[in-house]
Amino acid sequence: MSELIYYDLKQIAGLAPSLATQVAREIGRRIVSNSYAPGDLIEDEAALADRYQVSRSVIRDAVKILVGKGLLEVRRGIGTRVRSRGSWGLLDDDVLAWYQSAPPNPEILRQLRDVRQIFEPKAARWAAERGSEDSHEQIRLAVERMEAEKGSVEDFVMADAVFHRSILRATQNEFLVALEGIIFSALLSSIRLTNVDPRSNEASLPFHRKVYESIAARDGDKAETVMEQLLADAGRRLGNKLYET
Repeated sequence: MSELIYYDLKQIAGLAPSLATQVAREIGRRIVSNSYAPGDLIEDEAALADRYQVSRSVIRDAVKILVGKGLLEVRRGIGTRVRSRGSWGLLDDDVLAWYQSAPPNPEILRQLRDVRQIFEPKAARWAAERGSEDSHEQIRLAVERMEAEKGSVEDFVMADAVFHRSILRATQNEFLVALEGIIFSALLSSIRLTNVDPRSNEASLPFHRKVYESIAARDGDKAETVMEQLLADAGRRLGNKLYET
């Protein structure tokens, strides 16, 4: 699944990226995909400038971007080293997006699945109890879009992500909404692995419809329970795929 979908969902738009930003993305993708492992020294400025056909100043600026995201550290006399994952800005939008270009990592997928199971059932409850009629309407429209797009993986994923985003926004909790990026990354990463066949999309639709109906009925208990069932179903399908690998 392209990282561009993540950026689209986050509604991140702007000017064309600078050369330094483009190089930072290329190196960042390599770090996230473990081509550069934690503790590794990356190539020196001259080698990187030659690889990407840019000046050394561009490389320095790219490295600064990645230092700011916690992925790299520069030590005089030693070089530029990849930091441990515990130091990364894991909630940074670029880092979350770069995971979409990396090969599926079973451990990361399990951790992202855990995060969804912590937040989303409560989000469904709060959406039911606190959401406005307009926010409920956005959830309904997302469900209908999912039903209309069930034959296309990419379109279905976009509609599914909008469904979950709409629930988060209906909670009237700004801190929870601020975590939507990690929900997107979890959703996009897992669907990339579990929904290879577009025909499998249809199986999850009844769960999404029931979540919406519970929210629209302002039944917080049921909304929370059905969301748990939806995530359990997704977790089973993800677990099966991870077991296969």
